[in-house]
Amino acid sequence: MTSLLDPLTLRGRTARNRVWLSPMCQYSAFDRDGVPTDWHLVNLGRHAVGGFGLVITEAAAVVPEGRISPQDVGIWNDEQAAAWTRIVDFVHAQGALAGIQLAHAGRKAGTHAPFTAPGSGEDEAPVARGSVPIEDGGWETVAPSALAFDGLATPRSLTTDEVAAIPAAFADAAVRADRAGFDVIDLHGAHGYLLHQFVSPLVNRRTDRYGGSFENRTRLVVETVAAVRAVWPDDKPLFVRLSATDWADGGWDLDQTVLLAAILRDHGADLVDVSSGGAVPQQEITVGPGYQVPFAAAVRQQAGVAVSAVGLVDDPRQAQEILDAGAADAIMLGRAAIREPSWPLRAAHELGLKPSDAPYAPQHTRGAWRDS
Repeated sequence: MTSLLDPLTLRGRTARNRVWLSPMCQYSAFDRDGVPTDWHLVNLGRHAVGGFGLVITEAAAVVPEGRISPQDVGIWNDEQAAAWTRIVDFVHAQGALAGIQLAHAGRKAGTHAPFTAPGSGEDEAPVARGSVPIEDGGWETVAPSALAFDGLATPRSLTTDEVAAIPAAFADAAVRADRAGFDVIDLHGAHGYLLHQFVSPLVNRRTDRYGGSFENRTRLVVETVAAVRAVWPDDKPLFVRLSATDWADGGWDLDQTVLLAAILRDHGADLVDVSSGGAVPQQEITVGPGYQVPFAAAVRQQAGVAVSAVGLVDDPRQAQEILDAGAADAIMLGRAAIREPSWPLRAAHELGLKPSDAPYAPQHTRGAWRDS
């Protein structure tokens, strides 16, 4: 039986437990320069203090036009990498591993953030929706095909040569991530962003070597994993987040995910971070506690690769049961982690660990959960 609070080693990195912070957008690089700020230090740092084994950043764009919004962070230049370094150092000092999610939003890039900077004086006005006009700081978006996501600007279809250059942008970002001290890279191939757009037949209508067949539609993500693995140190694990299904007829599905996961494993991916949806707005999703766990279980069992499970996993016993059933190797927490940054400490208590065996920061041991 695998315990939620047991360590997990992948390549040369050991997470102190299997409760991991899922990447979650923050839209808080308010200077629009992609540089992480004190918000990112405190937000990620508090989860490291709270006992998480691995803390993964929000999607960090590998090129400026890959940002979901102008307020997104990035790692396309050295200034950004230097700012990430102090955050990584703090996370490490608390005993957690630090991961970064590398991303390109494709046709879902260049959108208005869901809020404005608190205290900016702009937060009283209604929040704009859709794509940011170019004259207001937006940009031309790109995608495998010139098909718009509902409510967003129509993207430009990438040329074959432009597609072939994308893996190098991810690899360059990986080099900076290594210099910044990150332990893990999580490549974002899910939620309707660029890599997912290529694999989904609902979005990719290309007729060149990056479109049509399964092999062609998955070519970009395979090339990207190979390019990143070639520059990412051998002792550091590489994750890939995949949407297991588009939740739509004729779209990407679990069988294709299993096939792709096995291919990515052979190209150096160490774990598949299994999520779902996001390619198209017309989704028929059945949502409930642990609703994506069966997808993770299928990938783990059929593709022979480690996986993490994410999606409405809120209770420590529920998380433990997922691991005990062999459905996942680790649990990613999102909304539950926002509500409770010290979730792993409560989990340790509820699963019967003594405070001395739980991942408390020494400054916080006086507040440890104890039997009544």
